[in-house]
Amino acid sequence: MDYELQKKYGLFTAIAMVIGIVIGSGVFFKAEKILLATGGDLPLGILAWVIGGMIMIVCAYVFATMATRYEKVNGVVDYAEATMGRGYAYILGWFMTTIYYPAITSVLAWVSARYTCVLLGWDIVGAEAMAIAGFYLVGSYALNALSPKLAGKFQVSTTIIKLIPLILMAVLGTVTGLSNGVLIKNFTSGVIADVSTANPLFTAVVATAFAYEGWIIATSINAELRDAKKNLPRALTFGTMFVALIYILYYTGLAGAVENSVIMEGGETGAKIAFSTVFSNLGGSVLFVFVVISCLGTLNGLMLGCTRGFYSLAARNLGPQPHIYKNIDANTNMPTNSAIMGLLFTAGWLLYFFGANLVPIHGSAPWFGPFSFDSSELPIVTLYAMYIPIFMMMMKKEQSLSAFKRFIMPTLAICACVFMVIAAVYAHRWAVLYYLILFIVVMAVGGMFYFTKKPH
Repeated sequence: MDYELQKKYGLFTAIAMVIGIVIGSGVFFKAEKILLATGGDLPLGILAWVIGGMIMIVCAYVFATMATRYEKVNGVVDYAEATMGRGYAYILGWFMTTIYYPAITSVLAWVSARYTCVLLGWDIVGAEAMAIAGFYLVGSYALNALSPKLAGKFQVSTTIIKLIPLILMAVLGTVTGLSNGVLIKNFTSGVIADVSTANPLFTAVVATAFAYEGWIIATSINAELRDAKKNLPRALTFGTMFVALIYILYYTGLAGAVENSVIMEGGETGAKIAFSTVFSNLGGSVLFVFVVISCLGTLNGLMLGCTRGFYSLAARNLGPQPHIYKNIDANTNMPTNSAIMGLLFTAGWLLYFFGANLVPIHGSAPWFGPFSFDSSELPIVTLYAMYIPIFMMMMKKEQSLSAFKRFIMPTLAICACVFMVIAAVYAHRWAVLYYLILFIVVMAVGGMFYFTKKPH
């Protein structure tokens, strides 16, 4: 058994990783939520997409700057260690391994199943959906664990495929909407439904967090990326800017396809209705298959980070049983034991997501009572909060950087992260408190491993 990962990915794969992990379910899954949060106010919805995109780009730029200086086994954990020390790096790594990666990956497994069920006309929260979600989860794990190179090629392929429906809707939806007046009507109609929150913009921006999230996971292949100090910053910078642009154009095209009220009333079928309206029923169904493939590509990218979580801790001789989880399989060059634990945690979070978020859709009480929160958004906002100390220490330590890279961009990134935290509190209210209780318990368990197993 080896202990080192090989350099097997190039710049194109890294860019595809950023674009492919970010673009996927979120732009389809959250578009309807943003419309509902804003009461159908299209300009306000677009503003939410712009703000969310700027937050992503600014944070990615700061991490891209750090990527030119540090290279080890897991980008964001490396940056935390270089700025805040081993203790904070471990806490961040433990959070990403036990909460962030598996929680987001589990949601993606269900969202992939959700759109498969929409395509087949099945219940999106029934037995069929959960069986498909479980299959997608295990299939993605198998692809990453058995053949990481094939997983990389799959990521590139799905990135290209997933851009097809987005670009077509962005262009043809906008043209159609301008010609028939639907786009102008949607832009000028204002609020067309009751808004359930006191600050709809905050709720909408938090919803975009899920759609934009994933770019940081590309840093998990830091140790497997050729010329990482040059290629990772390029991938982060170009990838995030491209994603923000395509999201805003797609959202505009969607507004040109059908009236906002149709998307809002259609629920999970809203996107399919829009595609069928512009491209006919057959064309819409074919493009919706691409949407499913898009979601699977995102799931694959998230599982890539999930399988490496425990390895990133064990490589520092931290976490539970480091000698077990830092082993690399000689044939696949994958941390197999780490991958198995990643799958186990993801399955647990899928069970939680079903009981906390899907059961209430059919009128049943959530399984976890007040501890039932949205695991697709709150872990992401937590990660933004954990970026803040890293950015602050970067400004203090990186004295050789220019003023723009050392002070201006990190300050903007800190402001962006604070905004996300405030917006999350407004959007989720008391659910934040119960989530934080769970967060503290999980972090306390992780702390036990840190203090009982000191790093060499």
